[in-house]
Amino acid sequence: MSLLEDQPRHGYDISKLIQIRSGGALQFHVTSLYPLLYRLENRGWIDGRWVEKAKQRRRRYYSLTPEGRKVLRSQLKSWKEFVAAIGRVTGVEHA
Repeated sequence: MSLLEDQPRHGYDISKLIQIRSGGALQFHVTSLYPLLYRLENRGWIDGRWVEKAKQRRRRYYSLTPEGRKVLRSQLKSWKEFVAAIGRVTGVEHA
């Protein structure tokens, strides 16, 4: 959801950003990413809308809803704590 915080994105863009930002350690094929996006949409945390551009196939762009922003903010501290705990368990600093 944090990848949608700044701007709406389509599924392929989201999957490529995950790969780039993780240095290639994480890769999501778009076919496995869409079920997650649909679940987030059903929960009301993101909105999807179809966009058609000239001479391009239509794409579904996803953006955060106000409720999604609240959820993201509330979970950010928990994620930071989780990552820090994993770092302590594995002995890796700044995990």
